[in-house]
Amino acid sequence: MNRRIVSRWIALSVALFPVLLPASGAEQRPNIMFISVDDMSCDSVGVVGCRLPDTTPHIDRLASEGVRFEYAHVQVGNCMPCRNVLFSGRYPHNNGVEGFYQIEQPQHAHLCELMKQGGYFTAIRGKVSHSSPYTPFAWDLVLDEIDGEKMHAKNIRSYYKSSERGIQAAAEADRPFCLLVNVSDPHKPFYAMGKGQDVIDDPNVPSRVFTAEEVPIPGFLFDDPDVRKELAHYYSSVRRADDCVGAALQALEDSGKADSTVVVFLSDHGMPLPFAKTALYHHSTRTPWIVRWPGVVKPGGHDTVHMISGVDLLPTLLDVADIGHPAGLEGRSIVSILKGEFQGNRDFVFKEYNENSAGNRHPMRGVQGKRFGYLFNPWSDGTRVFKTATTGTLTYRRLKELAEEDDVLAARFQTFQYAAPEQFFDYQNDPDALHNLIDDPEYQTEIERLRSALEDWMVRSGDHALDAFRHRDDPHAVEAYMQKVEAESAARLAGRRGRRKLNIIQLNVPDIVIHGRVELTVRHRLPDALKTQLLHVTIKDRNQQRIERKVVEITGRGSATVVFSIDTATVRAPINVAAFVGPDFGSNLQHVTSKPVPLKTE
Repeated sequence: MNRRIVSRWIALSVALFPVLLPASGAEQRPNIMFISVDDMSCDSVGVVGCRLPDTTPHIDRLASEGVRFEYAHVQVGNCMPCRNVLFSGRYPHNNGVEGFYQIEQPQHAHLCELMKQGGYFTAIRGKVSHSSPYTPFAWDLVLDEIDGEKMHAKNIRSYYKSSERGIQAAAEADRPFCLLVNVSDPHKPFYAMGKGQDVIDDPNVPSRVFTAEEVPIPGFLFDDPDVRKELAHYYSSVRRADDCVGAALQALEDSGKADSTVVVFLSDHGMPLPFAKTALYHHSTRTPWIVRWPGVVKPGGHDTVHMISGVDLLPTLLDVADIGHPAGLEGRSIVSILKGEFQGNRDFVFKEYNENSAGNRHPMRGVQGKRFGYLFNPWSDGTRVFKTATTGTLTYRRLKELAEEDDVLAARFQTFQYAAPEQFFDYQNDPDALHNLIDDPEYQTEIERLRSALEDWMVRSGDHALDAFRHRDDPHAVEAYMQKVEAESAARLAGRRGRRKLNIIQLNVPDIVIHGRVELTVRHRLPDALKTQLLHVTIKDRNQQRIERKVVEITGRGSATVVFSIDTATVRAPINVAAFVGPDFGSNLQHVTSKPVPLKTE
């Protein structure tokens, strides 16, 4: 076992063991299966009211067998920070995982450790590096590889195999299981169809593929052929995510342990398109939270009373497992709600964003009730441009193009790029956050109420953004805060760059691109210890705006060929090509770029 894991395990055992012993009757404790999907908006789920029929039949069935929460949110609109809130029971500024970097000596206990100390067998499939403060962590079993076979993140059947193996391993260990099944879809790359509905390099076919003509357009986007095309790919990937959820649930059913297992389902944040992922708007953080607990939760329940959020997950699972709580948890268990009781003081959820996977700092803080939501954006000064993975989407590029000729879309593009220091929305009447009401006289009483609630939370939680919030009308004070956190991020990035990078990939690009077809070859030489890795290949225009990214798996020695098709009439030449190896850019093993490549349009 990794020495770092051993030392941390011993330290936590000594510190936490007195409060973590399971109560009596531990042998009757239920199993736990936590299922997440990646980058899926809440209203993409059928039972939540998706306007596109037949997107999520398995998730809908799960909801009919348990309870779903109308007012459920995650804390953060991007993956690693969000998941570390879920499994630490602490807000990002207190668990230390504010971005996509590792915390090698965390000062808090994690779900995995707590469950193991409580007598549970812990296993995880998918999002492994994003689900704990550092990697490798103390899981009893990682299910991304079974019997030497790498489980493809988009393969439906693989989720059955992983779930089956995790359940079997727990039985062999004679322990109840805490099994995390993290489905990769509908995170990009989407399931994509080409002309004539031909599949583009993807054998993992959803049980239903949606067309551009039938998809609904979210109110925060706009109707356009390119947007429809991308949404068709997204919704097809939603259906494939549902297929994977169904496969995991079928493995549980076939094991004979469904009646003794609590299933918790949610999405880590909204769809990977502008104004959803990597933000704190209503559609960024609202999640389809469902709990099935046979014999405890009444089937077909729909809670429209309580506001719950991601920070509540860990204390809830500890109560389900009859394990005591460590000191410092910031969430509250919802087990009493699951048992039909009322919990008071659930009027607000508090939300927090700090930085993206590339280390770009754009801190945001938010508070949301059932109707209203308030956001504080200290990064928004009219000059800083918001940087997010969603700028690599077809939808973003089309928004940017149309903004040059359409006043309405120009205003939306301006909001996306620069936001505003403060934003206030009436989500009951404007769930798509189209109208910032921060200066509307009619809402000033409510605005002050939410400001006060946010400040109280920032004080209680020790938020480092508190002083900037209190001096939000002083540009110099806010700028001082921004320079501080940007310097901290830069220091982390410099530390990462200072580590020796491996020489494992070589990027070969053509001297010129003809007729918009870009064929790239990446030679790779991975040591056996690295097993299978993700290779991310990106093409950008001359302004370094992402045109498209493709992700493939590589193993050992060989080469990978990636083909792009670009519109030479709209892309600003020359193009640039970049590639990196690793789960995300922030933790890449090697990053390479090409010289500019000219385009030949005729």
